[in-house]
Amino acid sequence: MSPRVTQLSKAQARRIALRAQGFAQPRPSGRVDSRHLRQVIDRIGLIQIDSVNVLVRSQELPLFSRLGSHRRDLISSATKSGELFEYWGHEAAHVPTRDHRLWRWKMEQSLQGPWRSAENLVKKKGSFIEEIFSRVVTDGPIAAGELSVRTTKKASWWDWDDSKNALEYLFMCGRVTATRRASDFARLYDLPERVIPAQHLNTPTPTAIDAQRELIALAGRSLGVGTAKDLADYYRLKNVVAKPRVDELVEEGLLLPTSLEGSKETWYLHVDAKTPRTIEARALLSMFDPIVWNRPRAEKLFDFRYRIEIYTPAEKRVYGYYVLPFLLGDELVARVDLKADRHNGTLLVPGIFAEENIDKKITANALAEELRLMASWLGLEKIVVGKVGDLSAPVRQALKK
Repeated sequence: MSPRVTQLSKAQARRIALRAQGFAQPRPSGRVDSRHLRQVIDRIGLIQIDSVNVLVRSQELPLFSRLGSHRRDLISSATKSGELFEYWGHEAAHVPTRDHRLWRWKMEQSLQGPWRSAENLVKKKGSFIEEIFSRVVTDGPIAAGELSVRTTKKASWWDWDDSKNALEYLFMCGRVTATRRASDFARLYDLPERVIPAQHLNTPTPTAIDAQRELIALAGRSLGVGTAKDLADYYRLKNVVAKPRVDELVEEGLLLPTSLEGSKETWYLHVDAKTPRTIEARALLSMFDPIVWNRPRAEKLFDFRYRIEIYTPAEKRVYGYYVLPFLLGDELVARVDLKADRHNGTLLVPGIFAEENIDKKITANALAEELRLMASWLGLEKIVVGKVGDLSAPVRQALKK
C-alpha cells in the first residue's frame, strides 16, 4: 500500500532541500580538510565542473558555500588520491570513485556513440580511435592538443577535431578517464587503472536497472524532496528510464509520495529527509550548485527565475556576466555579479540586485560579510562594489562598517 500523501508548504520543502544539501549545519569553525570535503560529497553526490575562471572555477564554489574558507586544493587532492574521478554524472562532474560501478551501464551504452560526430567516427574511422587509444596507453596522461589533427582554425568551443572526438568517445565509454592539468585546466586522458584505485574498478558491476535505481535513491537523498523529473535530472537520466525506478523505490518505502503547495505534480520525499524549523544559511551559490542547477525546480521552491548570462551578448544581459544567487536563511534573496581582479588584488562586484519583498538592510549586511569572507579566501585585499542594481549602495555602505 502506498504511503498517505500529505502536502508540504514551499517553506517546508525549501528547508528540507537545503538540509539535504548541507545548509542546515553551520560552517566549520576550525581547520577545513579532506574530511569536510567527504561530508559535502556525501551530501551532494557530485560536483559539476565548469572551466570559466572569472571569479573561481565553478567547482570550487559548492565547497565555499558550505564550508567557508578552505584550502583550494581539496578537490585536486581528492582526485590525485583516487577518491574522486571525472565523468558525465550530471554534466561533466567530479564523482566519487566508489560510485564507478554505477556508471558502467552508461559507459557500455556509449560504445555505440554518444553523439553524432562520435557515431560517424566509430562507423568510418574505428581504426583511428584505436590509434588514439594506443597513444593514451603509451603516452598517457596526455592532452587532446598533443594528439590534434586539426588543419583549420577552431571555429567554436565545441568545434572538436577527430582526435578530440575520439578521446571524448573513449572517455564516455570508460576506456579512458581524465584528470586536469593545473596550469590551464585541460583534461589529461589516461587509463582508468592508472587513475582509479583497483578496489573501485574491481567491484561487481550491477545491472543497468539496479544501478539506475541506486542513482535515483542517491538523488532522492541529495534533494530531500523532488518530482520524478527532478530525481531523473540529478544524474541526467531520461525520464522514461527514471520513472519506473522511482515507482520501485516508492514500493520499497525509500521515497514517500507527497504534494507541494501550488504544484499539481507528485513530489517524493526521501525517507531520511528532515524538516528543520529554521535554516540559518548564508552563501553565494555557484550557478551550477544543485540548489539552482535545475532552473524549473529553483523557480518552484524559491520563486527564483534564474538564467546564466555568460553566453548572452553584453547588451542583452539583465544582471551581468557572472551572476551568483545569494542564499540567506531559506530564501534566495539577491543576485550578485562578481569578478576576481587578481592582478590588482580586488574582488569586483559590478552589480547587486535584490529580490522582491526582502529586507535590504539585513541582506546588505549579510552579503557584505560574505563578500569579505570570499575576498579573504581568494587572497584579494580589496572589495569594489559598482553602481548597478538596487542593492549595490546598501552593500557599499555595509562594507564601510
